[in-house]
Amino acid sequence: MQNPFETIQLELKELKGLVTQLLTEPKEDLSQKKYTLKQAAALFNVDTQTISNYIKKGNIKAEQIGARTRILIPHHELYDSLNQIKSLKYKRQA
Repeated sequence: MQNPFETIQLELKELKGLVTQLLTEPKEDLSQKKYTLKQAAALFNVDTQTISNYIKKGNIKAEQIGARTRILIPHHELYDSLNQIKSLKYKRQA
């Protein structure tokens, strides 16, 4: 009969190995990533028109590519502007 603590110790060692593996894996470089309107809308679970409105208001800076006006939003712009919008939304008005 096997000691029940041995199985727990084996499982803990396995978990420790998996956590170490996750922490040491190289992370994706998002600094150069760009999103389309559809991708940005899907990320925040909103309509594409909402993202377009924020771009038109100047809350999100985007790049137009080509004659067909394809819009690309840099990763940092999307997330930085989201944080600014949240802080403005919840700021108390005097």
